[in-house]
Amino acid sequence: MNSLLKGINLYLVAMPGAGKTTVGRLLAKQLGYGFIDTDEVIVQAAGQSISQIFAEQGEAEFRLLESKVLAQICAIQKLVVATGGGIVLLRENWSYLHHGLVVWLDAAVDILYCRLAQDTTRPLLQQTDPKAKLRSLLEQRQPLYAQADLRIPIREEETPEDISTRVLEAIPSVLKKPDSLPNGY
Repeated sequence: MNSLLKGINLYLVAMPGAGKTTVGRLLAKQLGYGFIDTDEVIVQAAGQSISQIFAEQGEAEFRLLESKVLAQICAIQKLVVATGGGIVLLRENWSYLHHGLVVWLDAAVDILYCRLAQDTTRPLLQQTDPKAKLRSLLEQRQPLYAQADLRIPIREEETPEDISTRVLEAIPSVLKKPDSLPNGY
């Protein structure tokens, strides 16, 4: 697998609760890659929680921070990167994401809601009807997530290990084999 990836990064995109961080850590370990969660980097850089950034500076400022972090990350190789759920919203982020292989962990609203029902740290879900908000966000973001190189549908009964195995099995289907490239490339 490493000879096929040639050090390019894997970027995991998905809705909150899809398992980007958990699956990303497993993939990094399996590939011998480093792991970065963009939300964790933003929290460290800003010295504030994401909820605080949203409350004090707004979503637009958070998205700018997210883009700056992504721009720096894409300069590093051999990483699995768990991105924030809304990273796909800014067109410029796609130019960074396309430096690597983009994997969409596609989970249904019911799965996301079950995983996030007790999570009070997600500013976009602090609503009277978080399930409706998840549905609305997914409808908005789905066409953007669909631009990923790989789509991995998440099934309710799957473990993070199952999902990471499916990602690894699917990667060769979207990468060119080294012997099929012209000389010099």
